[in-house]
Amino acid sequence: MRLPSAAALMTVVRAAAGGGVRRCREPPAGPRIPAVRRSSASPQAVIAAKEPFPVELKAGRTYAWCSCGHSKRQPFCDGAHKTAAPGLSPLRFTPEEDARVWLCGCKRTRTPPYCDGTHKGEAVQGAPLLPRP
Repeated sequence: MRLPSAAALMTVVRAAAGGGVRRCREPPAGPRIPAVRRSSASPQAVIAAKEPFPVELKAGRTYAWCSCGHSKRQPFCDGAHKTAAPGLSPLRFTPEEDARVWLCGCKRTRTPPYCDGTHKGEAVQGAPLLPRP
């Protein structure tokens, strides 16, 4: 798995300076985190939320971002994909610096696990959310 570059993480850290968080915008140019791979036989991710999750990340800690949308611990994985979406797996990543970021809740981002604003589109906003038990 390829991790985000130091430059990409610094962009997030700079945006978080001053108590704010990075807003959902097109990501800066540069290396992209590879998309979660799905074969045509694999189930599609469900929309967990129609907005991103603000999260405090700690440097050196490994996180598992839920890519299937079924986790009850959004935006992180709780293993629900094993039964609800076999074929999908979490995206594991380890930030190099502490940062406050927006993690994708719609599971449609082009820059997983980070929000890129895709949730603002009609495809996400017009879609029904699955009821949560």
